[in-house]
Amino acid sequence: MITNTTRRFWFVLLSSFAFLIHYKYFKRWFWIPLVILIIGFLLPQKMVIPVQGADINSWTEDSFWAYPWGSSVTHKGIDIFAVKGTPVIASTNGIVVYTHDGGKGGKSVMVLGPKWRFHYYAHLDNIKTFPLKPLKRGSILGTVGDTGNAKGKPPHLHYAITTPFPYIHLKDNEAVQGWKKMFYLNPDIWLRK
Repeated sequence: MITNTTRRFWFVLLSSFAFLIHYKYFKRWFWIPLVILIIGFLLPQKMVIPVQGADINSWTEDSFWAYPWGSSVTHKGIDIFAVKGTPVIASTNGIVVYTHDGGKGGKSVMVLGPKWRFHYYAHLDNIKTFPLKPLKRGSILGTVGDTGNAKGKPPHLHYAITTPFPYIHLKDNEAVQGWKKMFYLNPDIWLRK
């Protein structure tokens, strides 16, 4: 798979089904994960720009899948530039999957939103949320910063959307790492609406 989050998602999903199939007593509950999956796909995804006060001029339209881009090869999200300390807000309803401090993303937050899409907020100056917290669109997650591999660069929020379910029609045979586009969705498309 593509990301650790995607791997974990599939592990939990398949383990749930295996558990329900293996134990005869629980077989009658096999439909519960299926219903949860369907509900997740049916939830509406209404989005806002995840930096308070930002507008469509706060990021470069062609920054998604830009390359060469350091050790990641391609830039799999967009960078929304703002003054350090500007509140970062949830772009959609969801639940916080994890918060992390370290690695390329520095201080980061992962949120599971509608349609089983993971929303990744990175390079935060500080984090103001916690794992398993339910979120409404516009809830504060932290503040814009320059942590991780953004040190020494203008403060910004790296915002990416990933999906564990491949969108095969997005595969790009011409772009560098174009096959991965099935799992990374361009946030610019929804934020400009």
